[in-house]
Amino acid sequence: MDTLSPVEIVKRGSDGLRGSLRKSLTDPVTGALRDDDTQLLKFHGSYQQDDRELREERRLAKLEPAYSFMIRTRLPGGVATPAQWLALDVIAQKYAQRGLRITTRQTIQLHGIIKRELKATLQAIHGALLDTLAACGDVNRNVIVAVNPLQSSVHALVYAQAAALSEHLLPRTRAWHEIWLDEQRVVGGEGDPLYGEAYLPRKFKIGFAIPPRNDIDVFAQDLGFIAVVERGELRGYDVCVGGGMGMTHGDAKTYPRLATTIGFVEPQQVQAIAESVIGTQRDFGDRAERKHARLKYTIDDCGIEWLKRELERRAGFALQAPRGFAFTQRGDAFGWSESEDGRASLGLRIPAGRVRDREGLSWQTGLREIAALLQARAPDAQFRLTPNQNLLIANMPQSARTEIDAILATYGLDSHRRATPLQLNALACVALPTCGLAMAEAERYLPQFLDALNALLDRHGLRDVPIDLRLSGCPNGCSRPYLAEIALVGKAPGRYNLMLGGDHRGQRMNALHRENINEAQILAALDPLLARYAREREVGERFGDFLHRAGLIESKPIPLKVSA
Repeated sequence: MDTLSPVEIVKRGSDGLRGSLRKSLTDPVTGALRDDDTQLLKFHGSYQQDDRELREERRLAKLEPAYSFMIRTRLPGGVATPAQWLALDVIAQKYAQRGLRITTRQTIQLHGIIKRELKATLQAIHGALLDTLAACGDVNRNVIVAVNPLQSSVHALVYAQAAALSEHLLPRTRAWHEIWLDEQRVVGGEGDPLYGEAYLPRKFKIGFAIPPRNDIDVFAQDLGFIAVVERGELRGYDVCVGGGMGMTHGDAKTYPRLATTIGFVEPQQVQAIAESVIGTQRDFGDRAERKHARLKYTIDDCGIEWLKRELERRAGFALQAPRGFAFTQRGDAFGWSESEDGRASLGLRIPAGRVRDREGLSWQTGLREIAALLQARAPDAQFRLTPNQNLLIANMPQSARTEIDAILATYGLDSHRRATPLQLNALACVALPTCGLAMAEAERYLPQFLDALNALLDRHGLRDVPIDLRLSGCPNGCSRPYLAEIALVGKAPGRYNLMLGGDHRGQRMNALHRENINEAQILAALDPLLARYAREREVGERFGDFLHRAGLIESKPIPLKVSA
């Protein structure tokens, strides 16, 4: 075996992800954890961060960085009850900064928690019948699931399968319960048959999609299950493998990749094929170079046919031929709708997923009132977080609509009624000031750039035309920028790579159009392209498709290996 990366050595010596976390947490001298423990903490659902805007000031004052922690919940399919939403809201008010944040993996992040309150925060999350185990780290992460109340019977089946798979794929260590809940350690019998002592080489992501809406970007997942529905019945899933968005600027050995469809499985085979994919990546993934450790690189190094043979050997059955699927769109549905059983659903726009009271819009307060109303009148309602950073409140009685509409208007939560298509479809990662990888702004820059781009669209009569926009503060791609029609990928403060030409179904990646440019240069590059799009587009033709048809993407594509 090649030399192990430093993180691999930490994992192997971690005593089942325990490390020295207890000692780090009780060290009063620093607001940080020991270096090795910062790696192990990820498996417990948290990242150590610091406010990068205060670094220089604190350095000059001879103070350590302003350390804090981000906590991420594990919430398969993004489904929470009104009571759980209220509990998370209380936790955010008491321990966190900047409210609640809905992520692109259908879960909640809490930012700005200080070390001495980390344990109390996790205990409060556990008290809400939630946890954070495996929300981060080199394991299977939060399983994401299609959000589609109009197909509620199929959605219920798919969600149940995804939730069961998420539970099955959890690490077996009891370290989370011992460290955060003060449970006593039981000696013996703790080996992990799936992950082993070293877990996976890198993170692993699973998603379940239900055509015709690709609202989870299934081809960005390490392992994707695409529901095959015939005459209203779930027959099984087409399986795709090897998606991943991360790359490194200037390193041609790293690249984003679309997942490859390899076959069909029946519902009862989902667990076996998932274990086989994870086991294969565990045994063959690169443990020497973390930038080369995702499943996509294992596939491209070894070949898709090799992978299929290995999966079939491990699973004990042959993959059937793909049944085929047709995606027509992605993104979320906004406003009121009605499910198959007559219950009401409401899609709300949450820009960049940030739920907080600010700038005259009391969204956190408004959602608290809605959750309290539903807890009293419809406790089986669901707060469904979407992979596009929005919120769908489902399974509500029709009688609640009038009261909820009044709350929306009072607190400005009805912004979807005034938003342009560009605003409705935009995504952005957190980036600065807390993400340690960010090279440029994303979430905080999104409103400014939306205004600038909307003004440009107005000039060409395109304000009401849907265009997918995604901003990422770095090339790691948490906002899935490489699948957008227009994307900005951070290169340096105020400077971005301009990516163009993804498609609105999430089935084609974009290409690098201009590198390391500022806002004025971005708008100048887009201006003539939008002008031609306004003049020459065909009926219903999307911007990304037009750029390809018209031959307007001149720059080199992202380095990519894709199997047929």
